[in-house]
Amino acid sequence: MKDISVTLERLADFDEIVDVRTPLEFAEDHMPGAINAPVLSNEERVIVGTLYVQGSAFEATRVGAAMVARNIAQHLETTFADRPRGWRPLVYCWRGGKRSESLAVWLNLMGWQARRLEGGYKVYRRSVIDTLAALPQRFDYIVLTGSTGSGKTRLLRALGRAGAQTLDLEGLAAHRGSLLGAIKDEPQPSQKAFDTALVRALQGFAPERPVFVEAESRMIGRVNLPDGLLSAMHRSRCVSVQAPRDERIAFLLDDYANLFEAPDTFKAQLRKLIGLHSRERVENWCRLVDENARAALFSELIELHYDPAYTRSSTGHFTELPHATPFDLRPNDVDIDAQARALLDLLQL
Repeated sequence: MKDISVTLERLADFDEIVDVRTPLEFAEDHMPGAINAPVLSNEERVIVGTLYVQGSAFEATRVGAAMVARNIAQHLETTFADRPRGWRPLVYCWRGGKRSESLAVWLNLMGWQARRLEGGYKVYRRSVIDTLAALPQRFDYIVLTGSTGSGKTRLLRALGRAGAQTLDLEGLAAHRGSLLGAIKDEPQPSQKAFDTALVRALQGFAPERPVFVEAESRMIGRVNLPDGLLSAMHRSRCVSVQAPRDERIAFLLDDYANLFEAPDTFKAQLRKLIGLHSRERVENWCRLVDENARAALFSELIELHYDPAYTRSSTGHFTELPHATPFDLRPNDVDIDAQARALLDLLQL
């Protein structure tokens, strides 16, 4: 049979990328722009895999082939029914094996110029890891530092609206970065999906212009930042974002208001701080949750937890922090965009 495989370098030759893995595999991560046309469902893959594990390779192949044939037939009648005669799809599965080959063969029999990705998703994933080791070093960053509640994320997004290059790591991670930073009704991506999104963001930047980014620790929720990006950020110039204490409390009351909708969950998160803080202190914070004493709670968290934690983490990592450009921000004001433009003027950008 004619070899119908191609390498990752030929992506630009194709009209569409088709991921034939299961919906669960696709949801964990996939190549940018790919559509999911699974040749085995989540449940069917488990059935076939179980047959293989039980030592019946022939039976697994027979059962799997029937499932794949039915699913391909359905995709030809639905998913691909409107594709033009000259359509050129690139098909991939986990490692460029039978699943992608099966669909690619049928697409070619239909008259389309289909090819399968040699090495499959594993090759793509390897390219993402290699890119994250090198690409972040190409850029000059301006790191927005400052204590929790100072409005760094709002400033970062306003800088983006003002035309600056911005890398919104918390946006990519769907998390605010702190213990209480989970975003309501927005689950975090998998590590692999985060890495894919980060590569796409970095590839969109011009190296001759600085990239604004918010200071982060190694982990944002459950996802990790790559070493190459962290090391580049740690040696970059900094802007020290400062906001009045009452503004910071008001900011947190707004940004974290949803936490009080599930007080038991909120208190469970706070209790994870036992060890960093005494049990007595943490239980007092839980009592403030029960009393709905929101301002008092965030005032104590700022003074006793967030500010000391910021001092510990930032002082030891960001080497240019002693020379940071100070910038006073009022994060709750409606003129946040004007404040962002003022920062750009201050930095002469």
